[in-house]
Amino acid sequence: MTFLSLVVLAFNAEAKPFVVVIDPGHGGKDYGAIGAVTNEKTINLNVAKKLGEKIRKNYGEDEVKVVYTRDKDVFIALNDRARIANEAKGDLFISIHVNSVDKKNKRRATIAGTEVYTCGLHRTESNLEVAKRENAVMYLEDDYSQKYQGFDPTSPESYIAFELNQSKHLDRSIEFATLAKDYLTTTARRVDKGVKQAGFWVLWSTGMPAVLVELDFISNPTSEKFMASADGVEKLSKSLYQAFADYYTAVNGGQRPAGKASSAKSDNAGTTVEPTAEAESVDDDAAGSDAPAAVEYRVQVLASDKAVSTSSRLFKGEKVSEYFDRGMYKYTVGHFRSQSEAEKSLRRLRKKFPQAFIIKMENGRRVD
Repeated sequence: MTFLSLVVLAFNAEAKPFVVVIDPGHGGKDYGAIGAVTNEKTINLNVAKKLGEKIRKNYGEDEVKVVYTRDKDVFIALNDRARIANEAKGDLFISIHVNSVDKKNKRRATIAGTEVYTCGLHRTESNLEVAKRENAVMYLEDDYSQKYQGFDPTSPESYIAFELNQSKHLDRSIEFATLAKDYLTTTARRVDKGVKQAGFWVLWSTGMPAVLVELDFISNPTSEKFMASADGVEKLSKSLYQAFADYYTAVNGGQRPAGKASSAKSDNAGTTVEPTAEAESVDDDAAGSDAPAAVEYRVQVLASDKAVSTSSRLFKGEKVSEYFDRGMYKYTVGHFRSQSEAEKSLRRLRKKFPQAFIIKMENGRRVD
């Protein structure tokens, strides 16, 4: 055997497929939110399995491995969902859920929209209520207090720990969450309720980028009918597949093996769209530079599959730069010499753009 053959064998032995863990929320004795004609556990499983099918159809097994926390109607404890993901050495965790509001809520039959969550300390009372509802599945386990080390899903104090364990994978989590939200609002035509943070136990316990998707509100009869239909399942799963395809391309440096289909415009990936004169100006928080440096940090505030005017009201008065990368138009604020300078601006911008995160650019191209 030649030396080259040995090198090839060694490379193949070390290479591992990208592992996406798909987590259909609830199941078995845990129905989740209940609607007039169906329930959350059923919708979650239908969309999850269709998403997995789309990934397997478009990617080889040596490229992407799909792992389900459940692929049938069975009850899986929260800690077991996290264990399955961690033991699989997942690279991305997608937990699929359906939202609802209390029967006393006057907007119960009209509230609609998709929300995508990453793990973090809740910023609003409504975010906390969503987390409480999803975490309350613990009560179906006899030994939940011991198993979850005293965590109480109804106690606000129990959620303080989530703030301390969110930073390692937060940027990537927000990146996928933003893509998922964007496609759910364009492909599936759901109302955009944004990317948010809250203390979901299952996200906190997974050692990888992780999101929890609330597809829509089952308490809304129109939304429930859509999610229960074959057309709805197709569009919802297609949205999440498109988000996955773009995200997978992104984490692989904008490249896909030849012959593979992708929703990302990989032939243009990494190219930069020249910003307008207004967008070229420096953010007030930057380090005094009046033009982008060879290596710099920016705060990304928006990603879209369609170009957005830099003077759009979506940017809430901020001066933004536009670049095209990995099949998406992306918009950033500031040109910072160091990450610490960018972090100061990030704290301010998060008040306007909760999904904002820091990126590093080199010669006009994003680098990880």
